[in-house]
Amino acid sequence: MEIILKQDVQKLGFKDDVVTVKPGYGRNYLIPQGMAVLATPSAKKVLAENLKQRAHKEAKLIADAQVIAEALKALEIKIAVKAGGEKLFGSVTNADIAEVFAKNGQTVDKKFITSGVIKRLGKYTANVRLHRDVIVEVDYEVIAEQE
Repeated sequence: MEIILKQDVQKLGFKDDVVTVKPGYGRNYLIPQGMAVLATPSAKKVLAENLKQRAHKEAKLIADAQVIAEALKALEIKIAVKAGGEKLFGSVTNADIAEVFAKNGQTVDKKFITSGVIKRLGKYTANVRLHRDVIVEVDYEVIAEQE
């Protein structure tokens, strides 16, 4: 079953992508939730026209995302957490990384950060998706909090 996504769906596609899904998933979940519409020939024509009109706006969004990506790469991120030896009391998550970005003036939603759950001190890398075409790797270090 072919559908057109009306919004980004994790592990399926981005807004305005035409994707093939199993009929039950499309009919019983994506379409009723308002995440997708059926990809009829007329809907595909409307989508093509909308994409053509949005192409130059998209170029500006990509340029803005690349500027933010350069700013994020330039940051030297150190996250101080309580630790006993090498192990952390708790963990470092995407929300913690997003909080550090916010303190440095860059607003990034935590759902666009992929780093996993960190439970030890050390250097790590997080992938930050600023746009569907702009994904930046940001290095950060988890250090022990000084008391």
